[in-house]
Amino acid sequence: MKRRSKVLTARTLVLDAERRFKRAGLHYGHGTDNARDEAVFLVFHALEIPFDCRPDRLDQALTPAQCAGVEDLVKARLARRCPAAYLTHRMWFAGHEFYVDERVLIPRSPLAELLQARFAPWYYGPAIQRILDIGTGSGCIGIAAALAYPEANVDATDISVAALAVAARNVATYALESRLHLHHADLFPIVDSAGAYDLILANPPYVPDAERAALPAEYLHEPALALFAAEEGLALIRRIFKGAAARMAPAGILVFDAGGTWPAVEAAFPSLEVIWVDLVNGGDGIGVITQSALAQFALQ
Repeated sequence: MKRRSKVLTARTLVLDAERRFKRAGLHYGHGTDNARDEAVFLVFHALEIPFDCRPDRLDQALTPAQCAGVEDLVKARLARRCPAAYLTHRMWFAGHEFYVDERVLIPRSPLAELLQARFAPWYYGPAIQRILDIGTGSGCIGIAAALAYPEANVDATDISVAALAVAARNVATYALESRLHLHHADLFPIVDSAGAYDLILANPPYVPDAERAALPAEYLHEPALALFAAEEGLALIRRIFKGAAARMAPAGILVFDAGGTWPAVEAAFPSLEVIWVDLVNGGDGIGVITQSALAQFALQ
């Protein structure tokens, strides 16, 4: 008796990819944190299925061409240990979708939580008019800030010309060219355009150089310039602390992401008043510092 061939559906391909990802011991942390979600991300992308699709769509029979498209992505994820965001060129931050590739860090900072809350209760000054996004990468933080504050102008800096090209693409997607200005600069714009910043946002490189060899292969697809920093991860953070106050309005705040390096920040700068945020959605290392606290630190 001839056996019937198995009908392949989105659901069966997700389960198959999940099993293979688990067997391969892949590392997650670039938008997902487990094999099932990673499989869903890749399969849905290949089949152009929205994440809020009807459940019955997952059980529709697929064509050989559709299955081949999924298989190409799954094989690439397994063979190259490349994060799914780079394979699909898609990632979300603060509720907005962005184009990404290996020229930029994959957006994942928990700073998004504060953006969506409009920095309450830490900012209580006048209406925010000027914002600086340091180390913009894909532009995700600066763009999300511009969308959260439609009356504000945003300066966004990056030392990488390649990263700025990606940011420009995302700025154009959201038609923000009139309010969001990209600067090729090392942390701060070379020429400050028009007065002090109410809000400075920074997600600088903070992974100590010594940890490079121990990182999973997925992280090594990201640009080293955006990940690693000298002085045990503190080199860029120190320079931001020293230079920010002079560029901030009196009621301004600096909001920065130090990731897992935050205990080293606390130990290295004991006199600096940093508010470490308790994040509702998980994660740690997000600090808030007022202009007055940074001004006192800069004088030391």
